[in-house]
Amino acid sequence: MRLHLLGLAALALPLACSRTIVLVPTPQQQRTQTSTAVTLGVPPGHLPQPGECRIWIPGTPPGRQPRPKSRACAGIAAAAPAGSWILYRPTADRKLVHVRLVDARRAGTVVRVQIFDIDTKRLLREENP
Repeated sequence: MRLHLLGLAALALPLACSRTIVLVPTPQQQRTQTSTAVTLGVPPGHLPQPGECRIWIPGTPPGRQPRPKSRACAGIAAAAPAGSWILYRPTADRKLVHVRLVDARRAGTVVRVQIFDIDTKRLLREENP
């Protein structure tokens, strides 16, 4: 009997079994896998203009994202729903995007700032707010 849970196939073992099977990816698989925590998953057309901010909700398709609005970056955090990102592109360095992660339980509370390179979509560094 096979079970399908969260995209992973697993074997259903009898309850009396005392062995635990742990699947460890090979080094080749580790190099090819990318995590959403280290790459920016926002399409280039949805990034804000330099000097502007925008709310992005991860897991929501681009067509269902909130419309970009012109407002001060300081005031956008209050309108950000829980679990969303606040995207900011500084005017000094147009190749970077600052992603302010909003707490998953508290709307408007920024818990971490991640800085990504726009060209490579790679995480450069993390900062505390």
